[in-house]
Amino acid sequence: MPLIPNTSNTDKRWWKEGVVYQIYPSSFKDSNGDGMGDIPGIISKLDYIKDLGVDIVWLSPFYASPQVDMGYDISDYQDVYGPYGTVDDVKELIQGCHKRNIRIIFDLVVNHTSDQHAWFKESRSSKVNPKRDWYYWRPAKYDEQGNRMPPCNWRSCFGGSAWTWDETTQEYYLNLFTPEQPDLNWENEDVRKAIYDNAMRFWLDLGVDGFRIDVVNMYSKHLPFADAPITDSSSAWQLAVELFCNGPRMYEFLEEMNSSVLSHYDVMTVGELPCTPEPEAVLRYVSSSAKKLNMVFQMDLVTLGFGKNEKFETTEWNLLQFKAFLDKWQCFINGNDGWTTIFLENHDQARSISRFGSDDPAFREISGKMLATFLCTLTGTLFLYQGQEIGMINAPKSWPIEEYKDVESLNFYNHVKKSTNSDEKALSKAHSAIQAVARDHSRTPVQWDSSQHGGFTTGQPWMRVNDSFSYINVRDQEHDENSVLSFWRKAIEFRKNYKELLVYGEFQLCDAENTKTLTYLKVHNDQKALVVLNFTKEEQTFMVPKEAHGQMDLVLSNSKTSSESKQLGPFEARVYLIN
Repeated sequence: MPLIPNTSNTDKRWWKEGVVYQIYPSSFKDSNGDGMGDIPGIISKLDYIKDLGVDIVWLSPFYASPQVDMGYDISDYQDVYGPYGTVDDVKELIQGCHKRNIRIIFDLVVNHTSDQHAWFKESRSSKVNPKRDWYYWRPAKYDEQGNRMPPCNWRSCFGGSAWTWDETTQEYYLNLFTPEQPDLNWENEDVRKAIYDNAMRFWLDLGVDGFRIDVVNMYSKHLPFADAPITDSSSAWQLAVELFCNGPRMYEFLEEMNSSVLSHYDVMTVGELPCTPEPEAVLRYVSSSAKKLNMVFQMDLVTLGFGKNEKFETTEWNLLQFKAFLDKWQCFINGNDGWTTIFLENHDQARSISRFGSDDPAFREISGKMLATFLCTLTGTLFLYQGQEIGMINAPKSWPIEEYKDVESLNFYNHVKKSTNSDEKALSKAHSAIQAVARDHSRTPVQWDSSQHGGFTTGQPWMRVNDSFSYINVRDQEHDENSVLSFWRKAIEFRKNYKELLVYGEFQLCDAENTKTLTYLKVHNDQKALVVLNFTKEEQTFMVPKEAHGQMDLVLSNSKTSSESKQLGPFEARVYLIN
């Protein structure tokens, strides 16, 4: 396959132009008072979603699951987690979306299953079971003292060894996430066929419009399981992403998935692609001529400030780093037939206002509108996460660790607690990092109104509702033309009205060295727009770049400031059409 095919990435497709809204079922809307969001609750809010300007709903895992990792540990691909509802409820949701001209995609989680899946129960029952080879089983190694050791030193993505000992059959199995999430053996053709039938065709035949594919580059491991280089001398377990991401058969597996299943339906695919920093490698996944995926999520922007060896060992990030990653992933599709995504939030990220704007009451709304302007003017498919449209923020610093639910957060905190013998300074630092970047912040319930529990449930919510529900909620914002929600509706409509320029136009960064503002052009044929964003709490001088010659008409702004002003207010955003 040529790396830069001749076909254009401006070929029109519904999944390029559509605005995607991600729903995390447990936290969206509870319909029956049990404290857990559910499918009927989602159905009850479809008109709200439609009114926002959404074209595509992405539904996070709703499948039968023990919920060790919030549904990413699936025990039955063709059933629904009881508190969420039934298969008939999901059918009604699909029909309800289609009735409103909204498409719907599901999460596809097929790197691993739950250890409660029937496949794994068979696999672990005996070394001679026909499904033994459906997962990765290996005998123990022993050190010089005769102590039992895992087959290799790989670290799990959630900490600790990536191998779990099974007493029944006296072998280890691979789990790149929790021990309750054993990795499927994609080398086995029977496994792949079962995935295609059980997890994909079943739902596609019921009308689902595609998949967001979880950890899409982890199916092919480098075999045999060699030790990873030692990069953390304080731990027995080492980062091994080079050995389980983008493995030798990865492209082959996705080409087969496409030819066997996806190519037979009019669907969209978006892959989660961690640990793949090179644009050329990403293009091999998303080039339309490669026939693998439509697009992927590249994580550089949203992981700014994460630690190198440990996410929660956070560092300060700056706007120059932000711009470098933005420019890299906006421009990597120039001149080829690839496609890209736009997002700052999802179920695995903290809230974008807290991360990239300011949750200071004086600047919260204006910075939320600035980020909305930013996202709605970029090239690619726009992804919006539930609650982002009303400017939801991180949980407050006052929340104790007991309020956090996510296995990643708790594993890290407990690791620090154990390794430092409960040192108060170390635990305080760990708590601060969790408050800044934990996945929990996106998983607090949606704040529908200012009543008890934010109108999410009439019962006791499974997770505490963010204390901000009294002043950040849908009901207060729906009919307020100055609200964050109203601005998002306006920005999405603006994006659709100028889709040739904003969705398909070429991105040109104008102020790469400015540490306070972000300025860029969008260009498509004879159309041109200038976007100016202040990322600070202070006024900044606005300099028109030399590339923006012509008459400038202000068409979108989050401020009342005159379009003639050369001073940008705190977190001010402006979009000019240039004629």
